[in-house]
Amino acid sequence: MQSRLQKLIPLFILFSFQLFSQESSLSVEKIMQDPSWMGTFPSNIRWSEDSKTIYFNYNLQKDPSDSLYKIQLNAKDQIIKVDRGEQNLLTGAGNYSKDRSKKVYIKDGSLMLWEAGSKKDRMILDLGERISDPHFLFDENKISFSMNNNLFVYNLKAGNLEKLTNIRSGEQQEKDAKLSKKDDWVREENLGLLEVVRQREKKKEDSDAYRKMGDKNAFTFYTGKKTVSNLQLAPNGKYATFNLLTRVDNKRTEVPNYVDASGYTVNLPTRTKVGDDYSKVEMAVYHLEKDTVIMIKATNLTGIKDLPDYIKDYPDKEWEEKERDVIFTGPYFSNNGEHAIVNVRSRDNKDRWLAQLDPQTGDLKTLDRQRDEAWIAGPGIGHSFGGGTIGWLPDNRHIYFQSEESGYSHLYLLDVTTGNKKALTSGKFEVFDPSLSKDQKHWFFTSSDVGPGERHFYKMPVMGGPMQKLTTMTGNNNVSLSPDEKNMAILYSYSNKPWELYVKSTKANATATQLTSGQSEEFKAYSWREPELVQFKAEDGAMVPARLYKPQANVNNGAAVIFVHGAGYLQNVHKWWSSYFREYMFHNLLTDLGYTVLDIDYRGSAGYGRDWRTGIYRHMGGKDLSDHVDGAKYLVAEHGVDEENVGIYGGSYGGFITLMALFNEAETFKSGAALRSVTDWAHYNDGYTSNILNTPAEDPIAYKRSSPIYFAEGLEGNLLIAHGMVDVNVHFQDVVRLAQRLIELKKENWEMAVYPVEDHGFTEPSSWTDEYRRILKLFNDTLLEQQN
Repeated sequence: MQSRLQKLIPLFILFSFQLFSQESSLSVEKIMQDPSWMGTFPSNIRWSEDSKTIYFNYNLQKDPSDSLYKIQLNAKDQIIKVDRGEQNLLTGAGNYSKDRSKKVYIKDGSLMLWEAGSKKDRMILDLGERISDPHFLFDENKISFSMNNNLFVYNLKAGNLEKLTNIRSGEQQEKDAKLSKKDDWVREENLGLLEVVRQREKKKEDSDAYRKMGDKNAFTFYTGKKTVSNLQLAPNGKYATFNLLTRVDNKRTEVPNYVDASGYTVNLPTRTKVGDDYSKVEMAVYHLEKDTVIMIKATNLTGIKDLPDYIKDYPDKEWEEKERDVIFTGPYFSNNGEHAIVNVRSRDNKDRWLAQLDPQTGDLKTLDRQRDEAWIAGPGIGHSFGGGTIGWLPDNRHIYFQSEESGYSHLYLLDVTTGNKKALTSGKFEVFDPSLSKDQKHWFFTSSDVGPGERHFYKMPVMGGPMQKLTTMTGNNNVSLSPDEKNMAILYSYSNKPWELYVKSTKANATATQLTSGQSEEFKAYSWREPELVQFKAEDGAMVPARLYKPQANVNNGAAVIFVHGAGYLQNVHKWWSSYFREYMFHNLLTDLGYTVLDIDYRGSAGYGRDWRTGIYRHMGGKDLSDHVDGAKYLVAEHGVDEENVGIYGGSYGGFITLMALFNEAETFKSGAALRSVTDWAHYNDGYTSNILNTPAEDPIAYKRSSPIYFAEGLEGNLLIAHGMVDVNVHFQDVVRLAQRLIELKKENWEMAVYPVEDHGFTEPSSWTDEYRRILKLFNDTLLEQQN
């Protein structure tokens, strides 16, 4: 028996050595070096006005940064670097006339006009001041623009300039204040004696009179301490609208920079914390003919006093039913300027109203109300300070917008004269970036109709109808349509292929032609995996999407690593090149070494509709964490993973989930690396956090059950914390407070790596390399220790 055992021991040692010492042609150093090693890939696609040339950022010559390149449709095999002279001739972003024959834009502070007839642009105004936001009015011979917080109109035919508003900061001063008899006598005597002073005073009076003559048709509005923004003129020239912002000076966190070039510690002023007082946004309408200013009122909006559902968890607190604070964006005027709608968001994030504005009274009439007891968001719906899909059809009767009313973000029309609403798209998919065709008879948009893991470009009749899919390549097709709409420039990628540029005529049956091929030989030398898209059942019965990386059977070490993407509301389970490309390459390395890797689109992720998006409401670390626990169980049950050797890691929101996993699910996760992680949501920002958890003062229950620092006593496994010291997003203070908590709890199985020069998103290859060496060592040392 002893001799047989002696013979078996060397074989076992050899087998263990072979199993544990799997190798890969990849290394952390290789993956985390400057991304330029991968090659050069196009970005920021744009077309020439004549639709004959595609411009894009690229780097064929290994310059310090990307430069502007072009490909002409009549010479698709030539990629040409654009020189400075040609760059200066390109038109900038601007606004077109209705038939797109003219375009007005700003260049070097001057007002520029491009005309299709001459195919040239020309400067029409240079006033020596910063001009912004030019638009054609309904009479397209007139152009409105803003300068020095005031509105002007330039008449192309007459060549004259008219100032429409006279908005001034500060308070109105008393005019022509009367001097005392003594002061009046002193002034007159002084002017009588000193000729130069008298001439200067006369010149000043003449200058003031001339300036006021130019302002004779403009009202004077004093803003006090408020700031003016979003100044615009109705297309018919009858109304001017603007926002007034009253800023609040909340206390801000200061992040010390210990490695400033000066040699001194420099404090970086950053954001405030969630729940601080917020700035007030008002909207005003100026009626030019009546010379009156009216403030827009939200009083008549449906449900303006509604209280949120979560108040039931606080029965001892008195809740006042009052008109809620709102944020106005718009107005959005019909093409003829006769109608206007305003987008209104409640400050508590529960409501989005589209309302018709009566510019005579400032009253709003509710046209559409989207209420969500979690929070309003989703593709095309925008955020508190605007954005999103909203506008008018050319009939000056229908507005279009996106809404999650059905559970998925779809495109809608609403007739403002009848109130009738119609869904133009429907189904368990989402719509992205809809725009009207040049002739305004069709829609162009991107959607996930094929499946959440793909993006394709579609065309559809303006009043709804069949969706015609114009792209065919499996993955993500990010389309930039040529101005004449005859061709599509497509940024395309697949899960194991970075972005490249293609061109295709705007027809369903046309073939796309590849224009760039930027992968380096070194990058192409490795056979990058195509992760398998899988689903597993969560504890509540939901099917959770994930990316699976499976090692070959002969190298499988039985251990698993689960990756948690950041941002919360982000999609990473798809068939295109991930924005987490470093992590994707790291997962290839881990798989080479024998690990099974799972990357989950947990509750709260983008791409799966409203219910998935809001699954974390009032409890971060609830369903989003249990999805990862269920993912680990799935790996054990279906893929032979040892339940004793499961690790987890991620950055930002992924770091937060990693902490919650190590603190609350010690039986599931043996080790974890928490990178740039939130440890206490009461210390994060308002714009993101108050959507999901409300505010700490109003909903402390949500914050206490969602913040890892309250659960640190549950740490049993092995924890690596990594954080940049000049992180102005998730402050270094977060992990400093957690470290003190772990010290006080006498926890020993944790360590912290700090990066003095790094913000939230690392930029230095040396930092990336150091961080991921530590992550790999953590997993090798702890998840494979039983095999040593």
